[in-house]
Amino acid sequence: MDKLPFLPIIVGTDMNAYNMAISFHEAYGIKPILVGKDSLSFTSLSTITETIEYRSNLADSDQFANILIDVAKKYQSPGKTLLLIGTNDLYVRLIIENADTLKERFTFNYIDENLMNQLQVKANFYKLCEEHGIETPTTYFYDCSSTTPFEEDMIYPVIIKPSNGIEYSQNKFAGQQKVYKVESSEELQEVIQTITASGYKDELVIQDFIPGDDTFMWDSVIYASSNKKTQLVTFAQVVLQEHTVTAIGNYTALITRFNEEMMKKLQNFLEAVGYTGFANFDLKYDERDGVFKVFEVNIRQGRSSYYVTALGHNMAQYFVDDLIYQKEKPVTYLNEDYLFTVVPKIVLRKFVDNTEVRKDVIRLIKKGKYGNPLFYKKDRHLKRKFYMFARQLNYYKKYKNNQW
Repeated sequence: MDKLPFLPIIVGTDMNAYNMAISFHEAYGIKPILVGKDSLSFTSLSTITETIEYRSNLADSDQFANILIDVAKKYQSPGKTLLLIGTNDLYVRLIIENADTLKERFTFNYIDENLMNQLQVKANFYKLCEEHGIETPTTYFYDCSSTTPFEEDMIYPVIIKPSNGIEYSQNKFAGQQKVYKVESSEELQEVIQTITASGYKDELVIQDFIPGDDTFMWDSVIYASSNKKTQLVTFAQVVLQEHTVTAIGNYTALITRFNEEMMKKLQNFLEAVGYTGFANFDLKYDERDGVFKVFEVNIRQGRSSYYVTALGHNMAQYFVDDLIYQKEKPVTYLNEDYLFTVVPKIVLRKFVDNTEVRKDVIRLIKKGKYGNPLFYKKDRHLKRKFYMFARQLNYYKKYKNNQW
């Protein structure tokens, strides 16, 4: 480990941080340094993280860069590059906003601030999609700083979600949901009033609800090198997503698929805007017109993106080969069957309604072509294993009691 010319510094302590940590451990036998705000059992009980540097004010935009510089000073050593990786939207945004300062101590692969705002602000993103021939759901935007009521004529149900997820999460209120599905104009106005009263002042996305269960949702992970060359494109069908109101949109099981047309379409879009680093698209298939429609792109790997590593395309290795060894790689269009899951097999058998997808789930389990990264074999912390088993049991209760 000491002979490696780099040390990973992962910002975050959640499931995404754990998946990145085990990716580094699998590829290089290295234990990354984590920097986090909260102690979360995914990582706090792990034996494959070297140290977790807890900083309660990590999310404070005025202190973020200084905290990371302090961490860098602690771990910097001759001949060792500090590789910086963010694991949620806020941390990635703060890395990008402080890129000039952080580049003095760290190496990383993220887009610039201008492109980030084009992709992360939903109104800008949908306009960009339209320019580049990417289909999106019928969408309106409501400005929460306005006093004018929303008056567009919609066909219900519709979806309401914040355009600015970071600001939304900083204005907490009772009953706050990640995404709202509303059945009437009256209910829509109530949700707008509740969110506005919380202090949220940015836009709300009000969107046509595309029918279909979790299996109509799709996922794509793309890596573009720091030279803007695409090296990896994947496509996967969601089997299940979280069904609790605070976590809807987080995928708990996926099956990898191959759709060359859509994979190249998303690749071409990112290349056209000059993208670099990992990107993670959320899409839904609209059976009404037979079109995949893009909801958003995360400017980082997702918490379910570990299936990339599991299929031999280690996420950590993409960062290292690109940023440390400057290796050029031809583009890989992932085309191999695999079931990624963080829920127990009984949940998949019982709560996946789509018959064809359930058959595929059972087939892949029988073939042994599945995996749950939370039970990484080389992570030997006994207490963590007990906690993860308890979490698996809790998943059964969650799906039984919550139908989104």
